[in-house]
Amino acid sequence: MARQNLRPQVWTPPPRGGRARVWKRYRSLPELTLVPLSGLGPEDVVVDALGRVLCGVADGRLLRLSPDGREAVTLADIAPGRPAGLESLPDGRVLVCDARLGRLLRVDPDSGEVETLASTVGGEPMRLVSNVVAAADGTVYFTESSRRFTVDDWRADILEHSGTGRLLRLPPEGGEPEVLLDGLQFANGLALAADGSSLAVAETGSYRLIRYHLTGERAGTSEPFVDLPGFPDNLGAGTHGLLWIAMVAPRDPLLDVLHRTRPLARQALWRVPQGLLPGPKPTVWVIAVDSAGRVVHDLQGPSAAFRAVTGVAEHDGRLWLGTLTEPALACFDLAAVRI
Repeated sequence: MARQNLRPQVWTPPPRGGRARVWKRYRSLPELTLVPLSGLGPEDVVVDALGRVLCGVADGRLLRLSPDGREAVTLADIAPGRPAGLESLPDGRVLVCDARLGRLLRVDPDSGEVETLASTVGGEPMRLVSNVVAAADGTVYFTESSRRFTVDDWRADILEHSGTGRLLRLPPEGGEPEVLLDGLQFANGLALAADGSSLAVAETGSYRLIRYHLTGERAGTSEPFVDLPGFPDNLGAGTHGLLWIAMVAPRDPLLDVLHRTRPLARQALWRVPQGLLPGPKPTVWVIAVDSAGRVVHDLQGPSAAFRAVTGVAEHDGRLWLGTLTEPALACFDLAAVRI
């Protein structure tokens, strides 16, 4: 099938700063434990109330692993859709973002039943539905990374930089999603503040997190929260009020140059076969920030068998990592990085 045409926008990226550390020094990544899967690309990873690990793989299956990762069962299959962001609900059901068919789904793990909660906004079909969180009152917040491309062409949105990402809200009673923020550059990971007063939203294409206020005098407004030295993906709440950020890769100097120049170079690059397009630099990288956006942990290192971290979940002293590129999850012991 022919690729969709690229409509690149000229953009001046922010200056390239140093490492993301602010008040804690950079540390190398602890040794990883790999947990092999029967499928490729567990993009997000979450842990349910019983300590079981959930992820979705490229062939459409939603998997649940035992707390030690040794046993896995298939909860549902959304093929030809592609599971991306996940959220485990208090009643045991699971919210699933379908990044290929543009749907927000709810899965019953006992029956395998898949329910579509939303597939359109204002009558327009959604495209790359990316990540989701649920508030205590049942309100669901989720991101649509791109209104032009699906997960199979995610590079196109980063190259184009046209800003069609959105933050959306689905009320507890369901219905049509409401647009809270528009014009985002590849809206991605989400995390609720511990008190429910705000959302952290990863804007992958702008190398940053933004904060959207849900309550108080500033409700309905947003501002930059954390500037980052690379591409953030999914987010995960940690202990002691920390927010973990999955970092896919460092910034690419060539991409920064392309964004500042006329569109022809990016249009030509997009015509190159996808297998020859540049991909994320091979690294494993996570960052943790506190509620003020100050960096507490900045953990990065090479790995021959795991790279391009897209999901992160802290549970019971362990940090779980997801990826789009490998047939495995990874984890490491947080005791190795406590200060």
